[in-house]
Amino acid sequence: MPQFLVTWLVMAVSFLITAYLVPGFYVTGFIAALIAAVMLGLVNAIVRPLLILLTLPLTIFTLGFFLLIVNALTLQLAAFLTRGFSIRGLFSAILGSIVLTIVSSILNMFFKKDGDRDRD
Repeated sequence: MPQFLVTWLVMAVSFLITAYLVPGFYVTGFIAALIAAVMLGLVNAIVRPLLILLTLPLTIFTLGFFLLIVNALTLQLAAFLTRGFSIRGLFSAILGSIVLTIVSSILNMFFKKDGDRDRD
């Protein structure tokens, strides 16, 4: 199976696990999680770089901690654009972005192709 499909499925499962672990982070089902994974990818590709650029002085002043807020905002935007995915409040978005990153990283370690492991 092409690696981008594996990554997409891993991200969707990560959304479901995060919804189970984080209060205020809701995904109604696997289809909603698949769509949320696509939306988050699009938001991260288009909107997030602009947010990072616009908030660069604040990010430097806070030694990078403001990127947690940027990640939470991009996650909330993806939730706004996706039916079946919602986040209640900024704290849930911040905690959700942290948990989502950790869960997807752990799952990606298990599903990396053997050729990808050699490059690490």
